[in-house]
Amino acid sequence: MKTGILLGGMMLAVLAFPAFGKTPKEVSYKNDIRPLINDYCLSCHQPGGKGFEKSGLDMRTYQSLIKGTQYGPVIKPGDSISSTLIMLVEGRADPSIKMPYGINGSLSKDKIDLLKKWIDQGARNN
Repeated sequence: MKTGILLGGMMLAVLAFPAFGKTPKEVSYKNDIRPLINDYCLSCHQPGGKGFEKSGLDMRTYQSLIKGTQYGPVIKPGDSISSTLIMLVEGRADPSIKMPYGINGSLSKDKIDLLKKWIDQGARNN
């Protein structure tokens, strides 16, 4: 009987804490997301850039990124699946507007996963 209770408790611990004491790394806008935007997005998504002219998306600041485009927000804090930004970088929207536009290939899976994690963690200005 005690063995069953002990095993049940261990199973709950494994399910509740899969990394055993490790808390998920918080993604930082300043340290993780901002450099990615600078490298892959900013050349088009600032005043004078093609992406800004077509959509109104200005990615120079956190506030302008969260504001989104002339059509609405591109980020839904806490919901990367429904966030337009993720749909565009994953190519789930129209293939002709897959981002980053004009770059051979696309963002690597680890960079997309980083963006998704940041959004799922609330897309904070941290």
